[in-house]
Amino acid sequence: MSKIEDTVRIPPSRFEEPLNDVAVELLNESYVGTVDKKLGLMVTVKEIEDIGVGNVIMGDGAAYHDVVFTALSFKPELHEIIEGEVIEITEFGAFVRMGPMDGLVHVSQVTDDYINYDGKRGALLGKESKKSLEEGDKVRARIVALSLKGKSSKETKIGLTMRQPGLGKFEWIEEEKKKGKKKTVKKTTKQGKK
Repeated sequence: MSKIEDTVRIPPSRFEEPLNDVAVELLNESYVGTVDKKLGLMVTVKEIEDIGVGNVIMGDGAAYHDVVFTALSFKPELHEIIEGEVIEITEFGAFVRMGPMDGLVHVSQVTDDYINYDGKRGALLGKESKKSLEEGDKVRARIVALSLKGKSSKETKIGLTMRQPGLGKFEWIEEEKKKGKKKTVKKTTKQGKK
């Protein structure tokens, strides 16, 4: 939650409505979907904490109120581990939805395996491992590149990797855990026989 100070313009046609409700609605219209370098993507204006007396500017007729409000924002951090859903597969990678924003896992960052794009199926396929990544798959990835330039989420760039232990499609992670347990059991058994 972030505390923000601004001025909100209340048009004369809305003077009879509850001031706080109108202010929240108008602030949501101007803030939601915008990106701030310090705060990240603005998701919603939560509540007005303080609203000043309105000032009327000559020739306008609207009331301008200084406000202090709390807002919910989403700010991805470099090296952060995220979980999301694959929303689109292209020949150059997979787009992953992580809350209100999307990131890209480039084909070179999906697995250590060579990746082929299957356009008919809309999937990325591992040549040796036979792993597949398709739309709707749930994944865990790490943010490796981040650019919060611009004023909207469409202008942001978030690069992701799944080529590290504990990352990838959830099914791949579970398979790796099972392999790790089997190796541990074998080592213990061999040591016990000596």
